[in-house]
Amino acid sequence: MDLTIDPALAHLMQEPVMARIIAGTPHPKPAVDWAGDLYLALLESIVSQQISIKAADAIFRRFRDLFPDQYPHADALLVKTTEELRSAGLSFQKISYLQSVATFTLENRLDHAFVNTLADEDIVQYLLPIKGVGRWTVEMLLMFVLDRPDVFPVDDLVIRQRMMRAFPDETAGLTGRALIKKLQHLAEPWRPYRTLASRYLWRWTT
Repeated sequence: MDLTIDPALAHLMQEPVMARIIAGTPHPKPAVDWAGDLYLALLESIVSQQISIKAADAIFRRFRDLFPDQYPHADALLVKTTEELRSAGLSFQKISYLQSVATFTLENRLDHAFVNTLADEDIVQYLLPIKGVGRWTVEMLLMFVLDRPDVFPVDDLVIRQRMMRAFPDETAGLTGRALIKKLQHLAEPWRPYRTLASRYLWRWTT
């Protein structure tokens, strides 16, 4: 691979550990979901919580089928009865969360013109008031919907495990906040391309 045409890879491979991971890992494919539709992605992320991908896909498809154009516009979603939404396979809790997303959308902006003016952390804080949406969820949206290049989801269990395997001496015996702080420090050389580094960590198996 000619790294001169890929500044992100060229930068990441300057760090020895990441260079080794990249050398032995298939390059992640582009994975921007929902064509940047943050509202739809928020709904899908809530439906997907704590269930398998196959089950989530089926439920989200049935949920979208409840609407004439298969798009759950916020005002249309909020007038759906609990019974109608339950028919798609949604739990009472997830229905509440979906309604929270819809209410937020009607009262706040999620369009690109606005969201693109916000820094990553500002977007996290902007969306956290939505019930059912946590930091990890927003970071996944930053990476895979908004295509932000420098996101490091340190709360992701797989990222933590792979980082500890990649840096065994540096992380030995660390737990809790001390571990998080160390992992964030170890990832600093990967700026401003920590999203790509994280995607390599997810794919890394050896």
